[in-house]
Amino acid sequence: MRLSYGQLGGLARTCARRLAEAGITGAGPIALYSDNRPEFVVALLAAWAAGAVAVPIDPQLTGPEIRGRLDAVGAAGVLLPRRLRERYPADAGPVPAWALDIDAARGEVTIAGPGRSSTTSENVTPARNREAGAAQDPGRALLMFTTGSTGTPKIVPLTHVNLAASVAGIRSALRLGAGDATLLAMPLFHGHGLVAGLLATLASGGAAYLPATGRFSAHRFWEEIAGTGSTWYTAVPTVHQILLARAAAEYPAARPPALRFIRSSSAALAPAVLRQTEAHFGAPVIQAYGMTETAHQAASNPLPRDGACKEGSVGRATGLQIRIGTGSAEPAAAGETGEVCVRGPALTAGYLNDPQATAAAFTGGWFRTGDLGCLDSDGYLFLSGRTRDMINRGGEKIAPEAVDAVLLSYPAVQDALAFAVPDAEYGEEINAAVILQPGRQATQADLQEHCRARLAAFEIPKKIYFVHRFPRTSKGDGDRRALAAALTPAGSGRSPLPGR
Repeated sequence: MRLSYGQLGGLARTCARRLAEAGITGAGPIALYSDNRPEFVVALLAAWAAGAVAVPIDPQLTGPEIRGRLDAVGAAGVLLPRRLRERYPADAGPVPAWALDIDAARGEVTIAGPGRSSTTSENVTPARNREAGAAQDPGRALLMFTTGSTGTPKIVPLTHVNLAASVAGIRSALRLGAGDATLLAMPLFHGHGLVAGLLATLASGGAAYLPATGRFSAHRFWEEIAGTGSTWYTAVPTVHQILLARAAAEYPAARPPALRFIRSSSAALAPAVLRQTEAHFGAPVIQAYGMTETAHQAASNPLPRDGACKEGSVGRATGLQIRIGTGSAEPAAAGETGEVCVRGPALTAGYLNDPQATAAAFTGGWFRTGDLGCLDSDGYLFLSGRTRDMINRGGEKIAPEAVDAVLLSYPAVQDALAFAVPDAEYGEEINAAVILQPGRQATQADLQEHCRARLAAFEIPKKIYFVHRFPRTSKGDGDRRALAAALTPAGSGRSPLPGR
């Protein structure tokens, strides 16, 4: 299915009319249960055209998890592609789920209620919404769930102003225009794929292509990049590492795609991975930084034509201001490490229905990100870890991301995660797990010796596990806490991570 901007707009307006006929324009937020399908894009734009708030939902969640999210926002209903209707969990709760069917040739959208099919309101019944007043505030566009490791995701309301500010920063930093095209490899139910991939492209008049399977597929990736004429793509470091590991067999080196740049965000990209990606795929890698609370992007490196792309940096502020907090009233000096704080038009005003969490994180208009870092004299941000992830080994503070980067610089290592384990003598000790490149070998002694030449003695992992995969968050980041629980005696004792 190929849609012009005119066709997409027509389908979105038609879908909005169907929603109005169903009586849900003011009833409460509309949840979008979908992977990267045309129905998601049409439903998102239709919800906004109808004046409703959209709530993207990860279709990999269980029924109880979906029910918890729907209850938390007081959703009036769920929209999903017809092809995913059978997958929608029966135990997701009483909120009605409507299936969308798109007829692009006729410009028609059908909404089918449970067990029925129609384009009119007589077949669907909106749910009563006890939270509608809180979640449907004027100007609000999205309710997004954080993906942190606290166990209970917080709800981030984002306004159209927040999204516009973030999108403007992305477009400006990457010089996106109507001649650009991208493959949306990152899920649209997270800010990375939704804001940087989809919305920034639509705002610039470019072309956005959806993966044939509705999600990132490593073995089809380069075929789809070439087939769509993509000029750029954005992904998390895990995806970059997967593509590197498969490059020898799958990258079309004889007829390489004409990529203008490759973007990386959502987690730290090790310098070794950045250099290898640029060398293998012939395009500059642009590191960016952001979070759900900032409508995705907060900082970005410039394109090579616009300035220095500093190794190890996530770039300069876009769409807001960045300062480094040290606990004193004055911001940190250049090069001084502290907590990264942000404010500006891309920043949410606070968490939905959670005044305690809002008060803890938002002070005087500034948001405390929980990330540690410093700004250099040119305003480039260098991150050094998360405050909650820092390992305290006998008073020595260790940033696990720094250990990850050193392990990733070993040629046989495809991915690496360092983590803390309890220790009777030091309080905490550092361990790590690695995934090796296909067909490559390494021992714990090999990796420890590699670290010894590049890290302080107390930063060298005491034990290194060799595994085939990592537990990951829904957006693809390695989950340190789940990894530690799976591998160490203090964990569950049931490892989902078989060794070599």
